[in-house]
Formats: sequence, structure tokens, C-alpha cells
Amino acid sequence: MDLHRFLLPRSIGSALACAVAGLLFVGFVAAQQRVSSSMPHLEQHGGVTQLIVDGQPFLMLAAELHNSSSSSLDYMKDIWPRLAATPMNTVLTPLSWELIEPQEGKYDFSLVDGLLEQARQNRLKVVFLWLASWKNGMSSYAPVWVKRDTRRFPRALLTESGSGEVLSTFGEATMQADAHAFAAVMRHLRETDSSQHTVLMMQVENEVGVLGDSRDRSAAANKAFAEPVPKPLLNYMQQHRDTLMPEFREIWQKNGFKQSGTWQEVFGPGLRTDQIFMAWNYGRYVQHVAAAGKAEYPLPMYVNTWLGDLDTPPGKFPSGGPLPEVIDIWRAAGQAIDIYSPDIYAADFAGWCRRYHRSGNPLFIPETRGGADGKANVFYAIGEHSAMGFAPFGIDSWRDSENELGKSYQALMQLSSTILKCQRNGDITGFLLNRAHPDVSVTMNGYRLDISLDDIFGNRAETGYGLVMATGPDEFLGTGSGFRVSFVPDSARPAHAGISLIEEGQMVDGIWKSGRRLNGDENDQGRYWRFSKEGIHVERSVVYRWE
Repeated sequence: MDLHRFLLPRSIGSALACAVAGLLFVGFVAAQQRVSSSMPHLEQHGGVTQLIVDGQPFLMLAAELHNSSSSSLDYMKDIWPRLAATPMNTVLTPLSWELIEPQEGKYDFSLVDGLLEQARQNRLKVVFLWLASWKNGMSSYAPVWVKRDTRRFPRALLTESGSGEVLSTFGEATMQADAHAFAAVMRHLRETDSSQHTVLMMQVENEVGVLGDSRDRSAAANKAFAEPVPKPLLNYMQQHRDTLMPEFREIWQKNGFKQSGTWQEVFGPGLRTDQIFMAWNYGRYVQHVAAAGKAEYPLPMYVNTWLGDLDTPPGKFPSGGPLPEVIDIWRAAGQAIDIYSPDIYAADFAGWCRRYHRSGNPLFIPETRGGADGKANVFYAIGEHSAMGFAPFGIDSWRDSENELGKSYQALMQLSSTILKCQRNGDITGFLLNRAHPDVSVTMNGYRLDISLDDIFGNRAETGYGLVMATGPDEFLGTGSGFRVSFVPDSARPAHAGISLIEEGQMVDGIWKSGRRLNGDENDQGRYWRFSKEGIHVERSVVYRWE
């Protein structure tokens, strides 16, 4: 498909730019309808969305490179083998607009081709991060020909920094230029990777939003802020009134569920209204860029989020980014983005997972902590929230002694086909335990599983983490560290459950290979299915019922 039939000249006005968004949407829908079953795409099964690659579900055990690593093929030459040995199966790597289009209209894909070749040589998949108009709220990855021309490509005006190096969402020519470049990238990937499927997904921009102010205060932004809330947004809000994210619905409700008026009239005065206003404008911009790319090659696309809680004023975090309270605004602005993803560096990992894995939004974590935190959190995300992927940041700078994550990935890699099957069937749970939250109970496979911190001979674990799956009648498979499980029948008769066997082992090509039979101290004399705090374990348990 030649997208240039649909993309407007870069000097086009805003009215026609809005009109072309509809054509782009039609274009990427048509492209999606031509997707082969083997191309990377998303499929929903019940309440679970999975990434499908070459016709099979795929679990991304991934990590992200530092921002500048992939700008040099020579620099990356020695990095790839280290990544493959972690082990992992997917690498998230930046792809910057300034290197793709150093001169306007002249594209250089040598870096793209080189990265793909290096990834294939090491049998790794790739997710490209399109760093273009914004990265961490700033615009340092835009080409210099964009940065120089502030009349054609206007800057945002912010209270703290004035007119800094931040492109405005109200620059229609900027949006078109970004969309042209992204479409060219996706067209090139279609031509060079549509048979090998090295690239699984695309991230569009990076942690967008206004920093240093709650909104853009340029003349164009002020004019738009004083105008009525756009009808498409109001229509979406009314149509989805009962299913809106509760944080957003509460803001609208407090102001009387108004159906018309300016931004302040509909949502009330205050910083949250500024955030909603910016979410609409970032949303329409990024959705437009994503739609241009999908019209060429409809890979799954997501946006990532610099998190900020409701007690933090917008501007201290990027105001307008796709936080839970404004995801509905982004959805109203377009349909090209498939996943709204959190970059979780905050302490409440489980809480942020819950806030993003709802309202039909699948969970993918493109940035988070590695080390001991990442080693534990990956089990919870995949087991409890059916995360399709997990990617700690800065993998290329880790020393071997810091590679705690690899120990978890090694266990999860061998179990991935079982995990993906159990995600679809709802036969999986994940958990994070500590002294403040030492236990959790779940019902699965006809039993109540009481999961708690491992404790034997008074030697109680400080933390525990893992996942447990039901793999057959009275049969369970688990992995993790520092926890134990007891079983109670979920019906009155028979009244008791006992442990028939526990064995460690490994999954090889989807077939369980038994190792040691665990008994005595290893199962607390038959009372618990134990996962010692010493290392990460993969174990199978079979239980029975008795009166």
C-alpha cells in the first residue's frame, strides 16, 4: 500500500489533517485485514490477550537497551551474544527519527537492517521503540531540520522552561512529518521482515507528556483550551459512560456529566483538566502517527507511560501521558494503539499492574527494574495478570553478578508453552509475598491453595514469589522461590487433601522430565509443597482427597 496517497503534504492545515486521520484509519484497518496468521498480531481468548507469532502464542521474556546503545552496530556487535545468553528471547531497542531521516525526505535504513541481522544471528526477536517527536517528555530525538524550524515545527510553551526543546502537539506539520517517517519505517519492515518476523511490536514515541507545567501554554494551545471540548471525545464519553476508567469517570461526574462546553466547563477548573486536555492532544497526535505506520505494516503497537499518582500534580510527571485516569481520552482520540503500558519503577508494582490490566487493556511492561525486584516481579505479572511480556531497562550494562533476572527467565522459558496455555484457560496464579503480606489464597482445579512464605524449623523466608498452574486433574506445576502451598478441597466431601507426590524437574520440548522425588524435610513431612528460598525451583505436585 502506498501510504503517500493518504498522507498529506507536510505543510497542510489542521482541518485537512483531521480529515486525513479517517483515511489513515481506513488504511490500517484494510492492512490488518490482509494480515497472515503467521504475522505477529494480538488475539483475545476470553479475558486474556496474547501475542501470536508464526501462528503460536509467544511470551516475551525481554529487556530494554540503554537509550544510545543501538545507535552503533559496532557497539552492539558484542552486546547481542550477551543478551542471548541471559537467557531472553526479545530485545527492546530504540530507533531514532534523527538517524532514520537525517535530511528531510531522505531515509537511511542501514541501521535498521544491521540491527535486524544481528538479532537474527543471535536468534532474538526485536521490539523497536520509535523515538521521534518525544522521549521522556522532551524532543531531543527529532532531526535537526525539525529542531531548527520553530515556525514550521512549533515548540510548546511551558511555565518553568519557557519554549524549551519540546515540540508542541499543536504543530500539524510536525505530526505529518513524524507520520511520514514512521510510515517509511513500517513500509521498510514490511519489505524486509514480513517473512522472518524478527520485529514483534512497535512502541510509538516514549513517555510523552508535558513536564514542568500542567499543559502547553502556547497561543495555539490556549486557543484550543478555550474552545468547546471536541464532539468525538464527548460522544465517546457518553457511549462508554458506564465502562469508563473509574478515575476519569469520577472527574466527569463531579462536574455533573456535562455534555457540552469548554474544557473547564465540562471537567471543572484545575490541573486535572489541564491533564485531560493534554491527553486528548497527545492522543490524537500519537494515534495519527501509529495509524500511518499500521497502514503500511500493521504490527501491534503500544505506548509507554511515565507513572504519576493522583496525589502528584501533572507536570511533575508528563501531563497528558496515558495514565489510567486518561486512557479513555487516548482511546477516544483513535484506535491505532493496541496497548497502554506502564513503566513501573514505583514501589507498588502489583498495584500498577492491577491499574493497567483492566477495561480490556492487556498488560505489557516495557520498562521496569531488573535485579532482585525484577527477578520476583516477573512471576507476578505473568502469573496473575497474564502479561504478554516483561522488560527491565538497561540490560546491556548489567554485570554477570547482577543478572538475577536470568535465573527467573531460565525457569519461565522452559515453561512458556504451559504458561501460555494456562493463561488462556485461567488456570494460573502469580503472587508476591513479604512479611507485611505473608500469604494469599486462591481457588484452582477443585482446591483452595493457601500460599504463604516458606517456613521450616523457624527459618522463615523474608520474601516469596512465584506462579502456580493447574495442569491436570489434581495436578499442579509451579516455579519460584521462598513460598509453600497447602491444599484444601473446595467442596465439603471429601474433607481433606493430601500430597501424593512432589518432584523437581524440567520441561523439555513440552514434556515434563522428572528429577528428584521430594519428601521429608523438602515437603515438611508431607504437609506442604515447598519452594525453598535458596534459588528458583521448578516443581510438580499431585494431590489426593481423603475422608
